[in-house]
Amino acid sequence: MTRQPTHILPPLRETVRAHGLQASKALGQNFLFDEQLLDRIAALPGDLDGATVFEVGPGPGGLTRALLRAGARVIAVERDDRCLPLLGELGEAFPGQLTVVADDAMAIDVDALTGGVPYHIVANLPYNVGTALFVRWLEPANWPPKWLSLTLMFQLEVAERIVAGVGTNAYGRLSVLAQWRTAAKIAMKVHRSAFTPPPKVMSAIVHVTPAVQPEGVDPKILSKLTEKGFGQRRKMLRQSLKGMAGAVEALDTLGIDPTRRAETVSVAEWVALARTLS
Repeated sequence: MTRQPTHILPPLRETVRAHGLQASKALGQNFLFDEQLLDRIAALPGDLDGATVFEVGPGPGGLTRALLRAGARVIAVERDDRCLPLLGELGEAFPGQLTVVADDAMAIDVDALTGGVPYHIVANLPYNVGTALFVRWLEPANWPPKWLSLTLMFQLEVAERIVAGVGTNAYGRLSVLAQWRTAAKIAMKVHRSAFTPPPKVMSAIVHVTPAVQPEGVDPKILSKLTEKGFGQRRKMLRQSLKGMAGAVEALDTLGIDPTRRAETVSVAEWVALARTLS
């Protein structure tokens, strides 16, 4: 069900101009003004009517508008004080649907902020913190997580790394962390011209849902293994993993050739290696 604001909102571009707001390069901001595109993004998680959505870096609130129109209860974290008046106006137009937290998303405990209810994460992530936040959301000790889905915009190159298959140029640590217990896909590509100001690169939206976690695997050990392995990806495994106790011996136990390099090791093999060390 589409929710209508209590009063007619001016087009976002006009609102941004009226407030004299410009995207901050330091905060990795690029604004989206195309309402049809924003509605398509907000539709990717499915029916959001009455659902709780966590949004990072809403900026002037373009995607936030679309989420509110979709009926979501949005909790938005914004560290740019210049954007708070615009988001305040948006909250007034959709009473009871929008909560704005003026803080740094890297310092937020989302589960606590959402009150323990399941939630979706939908965000046009700031380029400078997007990957770090994504990895954090992939690594909770308890699985399945409280989040129901992640619908996140990244640079296209990062999105391709998330869904890459073993042996490809894009395959790396992010691929393993994303794929070992989630289903991840590129849901939509977004041309650089859609943004103001246009970034130098293309973007894409990745949609991620939790999958069944393999048994007997400590996520922290898998994270550390892939950090070691792909941190020196041109080295053989016997070199890149030698700083992690028991890892080289585990290669022999599993029949994984220690002269291989990290990008040739499948997600299932990384999981097996982590299980051996867990």
